[in-house]
Amino acid sequence: MKNISLLFILTIALFGLNSCFNVPKIVLNKSWTEAPQPPEIVYDLSKNWAALPNKKDAADLVPKKSGFKDQQADAKADVFFIYPTIFTYEPKNEFIWNGSVEDEYLNAVVDSSTILNQATVFNGSCKVYAPRYRQAHYYAFVTPNKTDKDAALDLAYQDVKKAFEYYLKNFNQGRPIVIAGHSQGTLHATRLLKEFFDEKPLQKQLVAAYIIGIATEKNTFHQIPACDSPTSTGCFIAWTTFKQGYLPPWHPGTTTNLVSTNPLSWTLDEEFKPKEMNKGGVFFGFEYAKNMADAQNHLGVLWTHIPYVKGRMFVNIKNWHKADYNLYYSSIRENVGDRINQFLLNKKE
Repeated sequence: MKNISLLFILTIALFGLNSCFNVPKIVLNKSWTEAPQPPEIVYDLSKNWAALPNKKDAADLVPKKSGFKDQQADAKADVFFIYPTIFTYEPKNEFIWNGSVEDEYLNAVVDSSTILNQATVFNGSCKVYAPRYRQAHYYAFVTPNKTDKDAALDLAYQDVKKAFEYYLKNFNQGRPIVIAGHSQGTLHATRLLKEFFDEKPLQKQLVAAYIIGIATEKNTFHQIPACDSPTSTGCFIAWTTFKQGYLPPWHPGTTTNLVSTNPLSWTLDEEFKPKEMNKGGVFFGFEYAKNMADAQNHLGVLWTHIPYVKGRMFVNIKNWHKADYNLYYSSIRENVGDRINQFLLNKKE
């Protein structure tokens, strides 16, 4: 029993679920305007990128026992990856609303969690670009003060935008682009898609957008539809993961206009897909595990049974937000490659 309990705790730590489900009830007592903000970021310095294809970083790794290889050197497309909220703890310096990219502790947590467990999904078929940015503190999402929330998120987005403009000017060279994010990263990715791609010339370079971990409506964009097949391109993929049978408090409990892509079939229908269709997820110690989770869309959210890992009988988590990528790691990795191949084929025709 003791070993199983320890395994469960370690599993939660891997998925980053401790930062999602056990976030301390922190209140930032200064308003955004009263608190100092970290200095602006210079993106021609490689240290201000969590991942670049020409430097050694966490995005170059692959899960243990997976047999995968980092293919960035030969990749025919790029991914611009925007990581989620990692700044969830009591601020350790004067920058309380937006994290500093000079904060070595925060950078280390970003690299060992989201870059390792999420950004690496794309290194099988994309060159990985992931800028550091002055991410908004978790409190920005729960504060009753909308002015503070908007200011913190706007500052974060301005960094993402600046990094993307630097990427376009210095790295892209007309290559196909995958946009990807999770949670707060998806908020910024959605805004980026609206500003740079939707009804813009750059849309012709968009392979697909993986905007995961935030409820996203079908009509979010004017000309970027929801992907409805495994090889659709120029479209977006979205889902938020919950325990089978559970709907979150914000859900109306009836039909919604939300997009939920099943990451085992890559369709929008509500047909249940068993764990046997899941080639593998990522478990404790960044280790590959086959048939980790099943999947079923339901009223705009993704349902899954408790992951099929040791100790699952002791797990009763309802919100699997932080494992959105981990549970379906191999399926996402394969699908990115399939969409890129289809995109390149379409260009030839």
